[in-house]
Order: sequence, then structure tokens, then C-alpha cells
Amino acid sequence: MKKVLARIGIGNATVDTVLPSDTVRPGETVDAEVRIEGGSTEQEIGKIRFELETRYRTEEGYREIDIAQYTLAESLTVHPDEQEVRDVSLDIPHGAPVTLGNVDVWVETELDIELAVDPEDKDYLNVQPTPRLQSVFDALDDLGFSLHSAECEADPHGVFASTRRFVQEFEFRPTSGPFAGELDELEVVPRPGEDALELYLEVDRRGGVLSELGDFDERAVQTTVRTTDASEVRDELASLIRANA
Repeated sequence: MKKVLARIGIGNATVDTVLPSDTVRPGETVDAEVRIEGGSTEQEIGKIRFELETRYRTEEGYREIDIAQYTLAESLTVHPDEQEVRDVSLDIPHGAPVTLGNVDVWVETELDIELAVDPEDKDYLNVQPTPRLQSVFDALDDLGFSLHSAECEADPHGVFASTRRFVQEFEFRPTSGPFAGELDELEVVPRPGEDALELYLEVDRRGGVLSELGDFDERAVQTTVRTTDASEVRDELASLIRANA
């Protein structure tokens, strides 16, 4: 009877992934412990799967997507009430979105148990900007822009469609500085990489009713950031925005 109940999740083994910290940055490797506790009956675990996940907005609603997948490929027999600990290293990809605004990122751990409900564990992460992306945020702050919203959504521009199905879009609004009163907003879509940060910028100029209705007041431009010096990034962004304002 215990085996039958375990197959539907009653008295099943449990899993808990313990991270040294929930704060991570894209490009880092995080060492974690996977703690498995046996249930009321002996169970065979085929493998331990990990998925780094987020959600993004589409026209039909939100969808969850795997940013990365990992497998601890080893068979394991878990005896009743037995505790097992396994070490694992998780690489946080450069494309992991920053957890600002309406953005969540989490690690989901799953035990693959044949003919049974697979036990799961979910751990939310605090994903901080890469140094280059932080320099962009600091530069925009110097220019008087304030972050209004952050969202992961289906790639609206097709710019990065060859590498992933979604982008993270940051919407900034000028509240002071040289662009206050000239722009409605600035949309920033980054694609961080190991050696550079690609940026897609959409400059929404303050226009009349006809230009607003026809989106004639929006201009798009791309650039690549290779430095972490916020002052250099500020000067480059100011020049690009001014040329398209």
C-alpha cells in the first residue's frame, strides 16, 4: 500500500535545493546542495533535473520558459526516512533576465521517479545586473531617466529572435536632465554576453496626436557596450538619444 500511495505523491520522497545565497549574476556559477529525504517506502530515482525558469508575456497571456537545464545524472535508491545530500554546480547564463519589475526567475528541482509523481522544489532567485548592464542603468540615471517598468515579453522587434524567444524590456521615463520634456519614454532591450552587451533602444519622442497614433514619434537604434565605465556609456547613450530625439 505504501508504494501505491507514493505513486500518487503520498509518502513520496522530498527534495530541497539549498543555495548559498539567492542573489546571483548572469555568467556566475553557483554551487548548491540537493537534499533528498526518503518517504515511507524505498524509491528509485533515475536522475535529478534542474531547470532555470522565467515567464514572459505574449498576446495570449504569460508563458513559462526554461532559460537553462541541468541534470545530475546518477541513479539513486532512497530508503525510507533516509537523507541524502548531493552537490551540484549551476551555471547562470548571460541571458538570464534581471529580477526587476514584473520579472521572476527560479530554479526548479525535480526527482525523476518512474511510475510516481515526481517530487519538486522551487527556489526564487534575485538576479542582479551584469557590470555592463549596471553601467547602462547608472548612465541613464545620470541623464535623468527613471525606471518605469521591466517586463519579459515575446521578442517584439525580432532583433534577437535567432537566439531566444523572449526579451527583457526596460521602460525609462525622463524626469529631469536634458531629455525631460522632449521624450515620452526610452525602451531598452539588452542582450548581455560574455564580452559585450548589445542594446536595442527605442526612443519615443514627444509628438502630436497624429504622430502618437501612427507611431511616427518612435525611432529605434542599436549599439554595443563593451565598457563598465558609466561616464563613457552616458556620453554614448546621450549622443544616440539626441540623434534620434
